[in-house]
Amino acid sequence: MSQPIGVILLNLGGPETLADVEPFLLNLFSDRTIIRLSPFPFLQKFIAGRIAAKRAPKSREAYRLIGGGSPLARITGEQGSALQEALAAQGTFVVRMGMRYWRPSAAVALEEFARAGIHRIVALTLYPHYSRATTGSSLDDLRKAAAVSEHAFEFAEIREWPVQPDYVACLAKSIQDGLAGFTGEPVQLVYSAHSLPVSFIREGDPYLDQIKQTIAAVEKETGISGELCFQSRSGPVEWLAPSTPEMLQTLADQGCKNILMVPISFVSDHVETLYEIDIQYKDMAQELGMRLVRSSSLNTHPLFIQGLASLVLDACRHHHFLG
Repeated sequence: MSQPIGVILLNLGGPETLADVEPFLLNLFSDRTIIRLSPFPFLQKFIAGRIAAKRAPKSREAYRLIGGGSPLARITGEQGSALQEALAAQGTFVVRMGMRYWRPSAAVALEEFARAGIHRIVALTLYPHYSRATTGSSLDDLRKAAAVSEHAFEFAEIREWPVQPDYVACLAKSIQDGLAGFTGEPVQLVYSAHSLPVSFIREGDPYLDQIKQTIAAVEKETGISGELCFQSRSGPVEWLAPSTPEMLQTLADQGCKNILMVPISFVSDHVETLYEIDIQYKDMAQELGMRLVRSSSLNTHPLFIQGLASLVLDACRHHHFLG
């Protein structure tokens, strides 16, 4: 292969210190792809600033409890290093990350590619399930950064991968390992996905269908069925149901004693796994007389990295980047 290929890992990003929390929230709520805070675009940032200031104290406390910041950039960097190593036998690949609402941004990654003379880029979302609020927004941001760059880039976009075989196998293994910790006691498997406004699904967003595809593929491997619920709601709109707290209450009412919770829409540890599940929902389950354990996040598991490498190589072949 004559030319090096860039790979940009697209993710949400997260505040790395407590001082970062409010500016991170401002960036998040300023994105009209996620939520239109006003019919007038020029008011979005002003209203976002007020919401960010109001929410920052509670959010800062969550990050304080998981070590003072999000580990997402660190873990994504480790995934990038492992992926670059996994791809090395196939040619020269340079892997960087582009965080939608924090640093480093997609624009920074593109500048680095340009300086290295790399113009063929594989954009790989780290959200397995497509939503316009996540992958859609990240790809829009990447395209905007490319449009104002002085360099010409050619992109291969990997928008979703809900049934990628190594990803599914890695999830199945994580579940089986988690179940083994209960030493034969009855366990209820619960898949917790990041919630989404119902309006997105009504407007054709494939997120929910793809979550269900992943679960069906995983359950084909494990032979164990689970319940699906949704965490991380925010704002006064109709969200996907049942919420994770509602699911916990329902299971307690049914006499459930043990829960293995699988963070189905997340591939890396961050505030949703380390705070919401490991602290909030674990405490809630305990108060309801249940034991809740979370299956391990995929992070840099070799099988997961192998799956990402396969996605990149398939995209390169499809776009004739290789050879």
